[in-house]
Amino acid sequence: MKKAKFDMFMSWSRQRSVQVLIFIAFVYVVLVGLEVPFVFKTGFSLVSQEGFAKNRHLNSKTFVLESEEYVEERKAPNRPVDAPVRVLDQSRPERRRIRELHTLLSNLAFNGSSVNMNSTDGFSGILKSAKEAFDVGKKFWEELELHRQEAIPVDYNNKTEECPHSISISGLEFQEKGRMMVLPCGLTLGSHITVVGKPKKAHPEQDPKISLLKTGQFLMVSQFMMELQGLKTVDGEDPPRILHLNPRLRGDWSGKPVIEQNTCYRMQWGTAQRCDGLRSKDTEETVDRQVKCENWIQDNNDTHSEQSKSSWWLNRLIAGRTKKMSIDWPFPFSEEKLFVLTLSAGFEGYHINVDGRHVTSFPYRTGFALEDATGLSLNGDIDVDSVFAASLPATHPNFAPQRHLDMSNRWKAPPLLDQPVDMFIGILSAGNHFAERMAIRKSWMQHQLIRSSNVVARFFVALHARKEVNVELKKEADFFGDIIIVPYMDHYDLVVLKTVAICEYGVRVASAKNIMKCDDDTFVRVDAVIKEVKKVPENRSLYIGNINYHHKPLRSGKWAVTYEEWPEEDYPAYANGPGYIVSSDIANFIVSEYDSYNLKLFKMEDVSMGMWVEKFNSSRPVQYVHSLKFSQSGCVEDYFSAHYQSPRQMICMWNKLQQQGRPLCCNMR
Repeated sequence: MKKAKFDMFMSWSRQRSVQVLIFIAFVYVVLVGLEVPFVFKTGFSLVSQEGFAKNRHLNSKTFVLESEEYVEERKAPNRPVDAPVRVLDQSRPERRRIRELHTLLSNLAFNGSSVNMNSTDGFSGILKSAKEAFDVGKKFWEELELHRQEAIPVDYNNKTEECPHSISISGLEFQEKGRMMVLPCGLTLGSHITVVGKPKKAHPEQDPKISLLKTGQFLMVSQFMMELQGLKTVDGEDPPRILHLNPRLRGDWSGKPVIEQNTCYRMQWGTAQRCDGLRSKDTEETVDRQVKCENWIQDNNDTHSEQSKSSWWLNRLIAGRTKKMSIDWPFPFSEEKLFVLTLSAGFEGYHINVDGRHVTSFPYRTGFALEDATGLSLNGDIDVDSVFAASLPATHPNFAPQRHLDMSNRWKAPPLLDQPVDMFIGILSAGNHFAERMAIRKSWMQHQLIRSSNVVARFFVALHARKEVNVELKKEADFFGDIIIVPYMDHYDLVVLKTVAICEYGVRVASAKNIMKCDDDTFVRVDAVIKEVKKVPENRSLYIGNINYHHKPLRSGKWAVTYEEWPEEDYPAYANGPGYIVSSDIANFIVSEYDSYNLKLFKMEDVSMGMWVEKFNSSRPVQYVHSLKFSQSGCVEDYFSAHYQSPRQMICMWNKLQQQGRPLCCNMR
């Protein structure tokens, strides 16, 4: 009996023990889930009364263990922050919160009904253009958002364009087509164009830009212009001149026949190459082993030329072969005499031959590729008999962003963090400039100051006239997160609106101390620019760049400015557009003036900024800082920013900075 009771008691005890063990295991699981092991990590003093009192202020914070991920982030602070925000121990720097991952559309708007379109102060024209551009841009954006699949049914990634191997047109056909021959696939290495034409007889010219004579006087002029042109980027902008060949049979200011060659990149002419009858020096660089300029007889008189030939034959008969022969050719073009000119694309540049004789060679300049030359124009004092182009490329990359874009996560923009930044850099770009943006992403936008989000850079792009460009632009913006679309139809005279959008984003979204504006063909040394800014005391308003003083507006020509637009004889001091910096108070003033419809918009963006800063300066002193190291014309020694850099040069300059630690230029063609 006793044994049975004892067995029953033991059985009950075992069951009770099992229940206790199960309860303890359950409590342990709950405690583990509530991160109680943290106590063992930080010490029991935190849960003691004394420790609790000392650390009362920590109660509201969530503590986390140092993970391998956190250790890796401390080693690589430039890694994009894409994890939830965690508040860390105060002995370690607090991780910065992400403000927003990406804002695709600019907040800039334009209300045409709220401004006076009929004002007589010279600004009504640009206001009307802005209203039209925003109206069209709104429709395009809505189409992109709602009907982009229906609007663009073609797969542009697989589209190829077939082009003729050769093109031949008569002079009459050339005239009917507006003195322009379309080269649908551009040129390639070995392509050549032959023009048969006849210069017209000289005529009196009274244009002061040519004659430079007093009123009533004139010069006799005979000249023509042959140009390889590219496609214009935005409305209102002249097409780029990839090659401008200008023979002047009666000469110009020199009074002697001359051939001038040049390029015009984004409506900015380069340095002209003049051939005036003297052969290039032996020390000067050649182009595919051809001299840039051949020599010719200075006096282009037909009688003199015949006498020279007779004298040459007579001297040869008398002297025999004992004397070295020297042949002087006349100027290659004569009034009312037929010529055959051949332009060929070599490895290093373009070559011009006239009537079978080499005349000039012009090295390729940065910013252009052979495939960009999609048109040939001939204007001036010339009658064209025929034009023939051969050895042309059969296909064109067309509009092909996939050829330029590297859709890799490593090139994505770091997120915008929830704290003020030292500088915001707004980069003006056009919709179809895929190669330029990609080159910047792979070069100076990889600087540690940008990767760590202490400096923020964004591209500002307006909508393009071609819908397929907008579709690809939006894809690019969604992927890289570094494009702000300003919702108006791009136009050259409205570039100033992108500048206002940069100021708006810089002060209201990025909360930047300073705002820099540059172009997408500008290479920026971010650390050098920051160092230059820090030379100015923090409490001072600043305007830094390559500043122009006492520049006068042009009253005629392409850049003409009316007295209604600008009545004074001098512009205010203004920094060249490819690269300048303003402090946040100036940018905020600009945005406030725009919002209240008091901001005067001028068709030249950099001059506009000078006007706005001058107005701000009337109420608060601005420190103007001028430096030629913000280079307007290219790359200079120890540059802060370098303009007119091609995508290839961007990568080269960045590699030199990384490998040699010095700001070196890359002047390859």
